[in-house]
Amino acid sequence: MTDLEYIEGLKKGDETSFRNLVEEHQLKLLRLCNGFVHSREDALDLVQEVFIEVYRSIHSFRGDSGLSTWLYRVAVNKSLNFIRKQKRKTFSLSNNIDNAAKLDLRDESGAPDVRMEQGQRDFLIQKALDSLQENQRIAFILNKYDDLSYKEISGIMDVSLSAVESLIHRAKTNLQKKLYRFYKKNLI
Repeated sequence: MTDLEYIEGLKKGDETSFRNLVEEHQLKLLRLCNGFVHSREDALDLVQEVFIEVYRSIHSFRGDSGLSTWLYRVAVNKSLNFIRKQKRKTFSLSNNIDNAAKLDLRDESGAPDVRMEQGQRDFLIQKALDSLQENQRIAFILNKYDDLSYKEISGIMDVSLSAVESLIHRAKTNLQKKLYRFYKKNLI
């Protein structure tokens, strides 16, 4: 279905249009939200909230951007609001590493020490991502987690293409610095 067909169907309250929209975008939005909140359960809840929001506010959709761009914008905003509300609790590094490793135990291949290392690495990357400035984190996650082009990110974030390039470059640079410092500190 085209954006226009989705919009017309949703405005008429057509359940098939809504179901098709959910089926087409659900996994992409789940990946995006999970990139922000690092919890599949919370990401599923957020995606559900995104579609509820879309259903409720489709009549106010102006069409300034594509429907998928609007969906991503709503998902990013819901994710960031969720993070702000959570006021994440600070756990000790070892507890978080243990939790990250437990998440990875679903992979039955490989030795436990390899899975533990992978869990530690995943946790450190998430922690480094979370420490980025909000606009850098958004651009980076949209590009790397959802494989969106700079042009698509530009539309979602409502910034210029050169701003997206700059944000992603700064995010990569900052991530490299943060991860290098950690590895250097722990290897010496």
